[in-house]
Amino acid sequence: MTARDKAKWLRFLVLVIGGGTIYKLANLKDAFYVPMQEYMGLTHTEIGMLLSANAIIATALFVLGGVLADRFDTRKLIPIGLIGTGSLGLYLATFPPFNSLMVVFSLLAVCADCIFWPALLKAIRNLGNDNEQGRLFGFLEGGRGVVDTLVAFSALGVFVAMGSGAEGLKSAIIFYSVIDILAGTLTWLLLKDNATYAPTTPQNSMANLFEAIKVPGIWLVSLNVFMVYIVYCGLTYFIPYLKDMYELPVALVGAYGIINQYFLKVLGGPSGGFIADKHFKSSSRYLKWAFLALLPTMAIIVLIPKSHTFIYAAMAATLSFALIVFSMRGVFWAPMGEVNIPRHITGSAFGIGCLIGYAPGMFAYVIYGAILDKFPGQTGYNYVFSLMSILAIIGFIVSSQLCRATRSKVAVVDENAVAQS
Repeated sequence: MTARDKAKWLRFLVLVIGGGTIYKLANLKDAFYVPMQEYMGLTHTEIGMLLSANAIIATALFVLGGVLADRFDTRKLIPIGLIGTGSLGLYLATFPPFNSLMVVFSLLAVCADCIFWPALLKAIRNLGNDNEQGRLFGFLEGGRGVVDTLVAFSALGVFVAMGSGAEGLKSAIIFYSVIDILAGTLTWLLLKDNATYAPTTPQNSMANLFEAIKVPGIWLVSLNVFMVYIVYCGLTYFIPYLKDMYELPVALVGAYGIINQYFLKVLGGPSGGFIADKHFKSSSRYLKWAFLALLPTMAIIVLIPKSHTFIYAAMAATLSFALIVFSMRGVFWAPMGEVNIPRHITGSAFGIGCLIGYAPGMFAYVIYGAILDKFPGQTGYNYVFSLMSILAIIGFIVSSQLCRATRSKVAVVDENAVAQS
């Protein structure tokens, strides 16, 4: 491995550490959904409202984040986002009233989704050529999964060590906050002196934004991300599903939530990237067939008898569904390379992509949560899982259209190459 390759993968590792820690507070429900209900006094709908507030602010600012990523040094934006997130977490640990929680979750979106995330995506894309995008983004998702899992299980350990009550939840939140601040400091120190880290880009970021808007491929990629993400939002409800329908103990609910939301990234991200690049030779083609694979998996989940005896079968089925979704998340940004997005508008392109792609966070959790509150028990979960299946079918249609668009783009490029030769 050359010195250049070593520097490249060191930068990648540092970026993964930041990407694996920054969303723990905004996604506190992943490991602590039930404790949030019990000790913060929140209903399904209220948790959904917090997540939606976070997503609304994030969606509104994604494009601004893309412009910032094109205009400013990403090695400065990334640490600022991490340290800001950790500082907000220290206040969150005081268990403020619901209105204040809405403000905190909104500000978490400013730090993570506006300042940090578009800068991270741009930095990752600039690490490799278009033939490496599936693997880079797949390993990003997988690497984040490793960090996610280690940090989340450590927080769960803090929660249990402090009595698995209100104090345990507060201690876990403080733990997350300190980790974010330390990660921000680490990325600042390790990226600071790397002069090759931020490639030169045109200074007129608004011109980049308007140029990106005119590229049709960006909109198809963004809509494809939208469909993956809206199904992904439903994974959260496997957690209370196992508790309500199969009597999974609270401590195991937390462990399952960590595996479901974090550890599967370790497997899903790299495997999705590898299969997309090596077998399908196209991330968009892989996404199309992965959407289709979700349907029989969901059918199995619904048909498993609702008895404590079948708890392990239910866990295996839901984790299998989640694994497919995480393999899709690992590569859903990779088609940006397939539709030939110019690198100098990468930040703006990802800003637009995030604006559309992550939009389900604004409403999906509220819809899913409201369904469960209105239709308690198995009926509500049947409605939620049926909705996720319908969305997977729509996703298959969207990905099929993206595949056709990328094939057309490749054909045009080949014709131009022949003409020039």
